[in-house]
Amino acid sequence: MTAMQKIEDIYNNRGSRARSLRDEGHKIIGYFCCFVPDEIITALGLVPYRIQGSQTEPIDEADALLEPMACPFARSCFNMALKDEYDFLDGFVAPHSCDTIERLYHIWHTNKPSPFNHLINVPHMLGPSSDEFYKNELLYFTRRLEEFAGRKLDLERLKEAIRLYNRRRALLRELYGLRKENPPRVTGAEITKTLVAGMGIPATEHIELITGLIAEVKERPAAASDGLPRIFLWGNEIDDSSFIELVEECGAHVVMDDLCTGSRFFWQDVDETEDPFDGLVRRYLDIHCPRTLKPQAGAREDDLENRFGYIRRFIEDWEAAGAIFYIVRYCDTCELEGPDLKEYLNGLNLPVLMIEDDYSTSTMGQLRTRIQAFLEMIM
Repeated sequence: MTAMQKIEDIYNNRGSRARSLRDEGHKIIGYFCCFVPDEIITALGLVPYRIQGSQTEPIDEADALLEPMACPFARSCFNMALKDEYDFLDGFVAPHSCDTIERLYHIWHTNKPSPFNHLINVPHMLGPSSDEFYKNELLYFTRRLEEFAGRKLDLERLKEAIRLYNRRRALLRELYGLRKENPPRVTGAEITKTLVAGMGIPATEHIELITGLIAEVKERPAAASDGLPRIFLWGNEIDDSSFIELVEECGAHVVMDDLCTGSRFFWQDVDETEDPFDGLVRRYLDIHCPRTLKPQAGAREDDLENRFGYIRRFIEDWEAAGAIFYIVRYCDTCELEGPDLKEYLNGLNLPVLMIEDDYSTSTMGQLRTRIQAFLEMIM
């Protein structure tokens, strides 16, 4: 079985590896979003599992407890929990990444509690006190995890975990680098499946898969340039390959992204500091997420560059010809950030298509015409 076939199997059977690990006696800690450090969970001998929703299953129970105008991704995850699809979790951790996730934590904890439950308060404003505040939050999270795990955190093991996850980050960046070719030998859909598969297995196993996939991709024959537009993708949660496949079926290459489930969660390394918590704090607070507010820098043009300059570098390095924003409906942070980013990208003469979706594969047919029209415009 090839590395890609193994990835496909894990992607299509999410949770199966975590269930088998739990049967072997391991404790599985489920968590939301990018602001919960896997390194701390791993260093304590626990298995981190990033909670995902389902874009194919209807939300048929969650709306009795969570308002239907809330984020459909959050509602989908909670719906799965109510139907015991997350019964293998020994812990449930949520950061205050946005108001919906913070509110969902309390509803989830009340109606479907795990043996271990914890909310990490993440500062929205970056300033002189943000690092200290978040460090105290991580230290408190660690103390609670220590009580649950029945062991103290060894700082050397935490440093080892940081090196492990930095290794995974480096490999994922290398895999993304292979998309710079024209045309890329690895598709956006394959990348999505690789990332999502890795969210439910130990980092050591994910590293093995990524290493194998990189070797396979490098062995693929280089194709002649096909002239198809190269697309940059921005938004929040895409944990199903259907949308990426749709864009690529319409005649484009998805070559780079800034997504919660894409480059956003792995692009930056954790610095190896004497106190490992200092490196963790700086790295996780530096995540480019629309929910985080940087201090305003100068006039309007300077401020946009300060906020989105990293995206300009992505677009230049991966030679994107257009951008598609995929925003899950009712996501206040992306809905507010999107217009400013569109203004910035239009200032770079980059066409932008903004899509607001219900986090469902049932909408793919409706989106096809819009995507095709956008691609025809930029070709």
